[in-house]
Amino acid sequence: MYTLITQVAEIFKKADRILFITGAGLSADSGLPTYRGIGGLYDDKHTDEGIPIEEALSGDMLKRHPEITWKYLWQIGSACSGKKFNRGHEVIALIEKMKSETWVLTQNIDGFHRDAGSKNLIEVHGNASELYCTKCSFKSSSQNFLSGYGTAIQIPPKCPECKGLIRPNVVLFGEMLPEKALKQIYEIETIRMDAVLSVGTSGVFPYISGPVIMARQAGVPTVEINPCDTGLSDMVDFKIKAGAAETLDRIWKEMNKA
Repeated sequence: MYTLITQVAEIFKKADRILFITGAGLSADSGLPTYRGIGGLYDDKHTDEGIPIEEALSGDMLKRHPEITWKYLWQIGSACSGKKFNRGHEVIALIEKMKSETWVLTQNIDGFHRDAGSKNLIEVHGNASELYCTKCSFKSSSQNFLSGYGTAIQIPPKCPECKGLIRPNVVLFGEMLPEKALKQIYEIETIRMDAVLSVGTSGVFPYISGPVIMARQAGVPTVEINPCDTGLSDMVDFKIKAGAAETLDRIWKEMNKA
């Protein structure tokens, strides 16, 4: 039977340039939480302080009450500690090795694409493993500075050099996207891709849905892998309603059939 998997694999085999757009659903197969917290901890609930988690994890809250923001950064970091990339990340990196003009645009801050070997990578929301001081030039990693969230420390953490506030290199709610990421997204949009695949994201942000919409308008094959229907589902040419890692592995195996 000529399945959706087979069709997508055939498109990928012929393509020279593929854009993968990834979200939390891809890392869910590694045991990481999807949107709104740790395994549903924050679903439809306020924090201990009686505010939405988005407000607690906002740039404004970090400035006014960094101890609140860091309380929940620590909870999420602890929940993610010890997790690693999965087969889905591996397949995307393998496809890039096969097709050097493949790119990844990810919303995820876990660094798993980088760990799996992806090089052409836009981490549009940053990387949680990177830490820096808001006052001086001090930089470190969560593994070195926070023992990978494995040992409790006084929060918010302070810079060992100037006692300034330490924060992760991520885009908090209400903050602007970094200029470098915006420039990279613009550059990607000027390249004609041969296929665009959205995996594990609802596509609510225009900089995430935009490349899919542009590809569809240009007649470029578009694919979505997501067990749920999203705002992108009616836009794409191929909708695969399944988990990310298993589906990408099946596509990879089809691509490499003799």
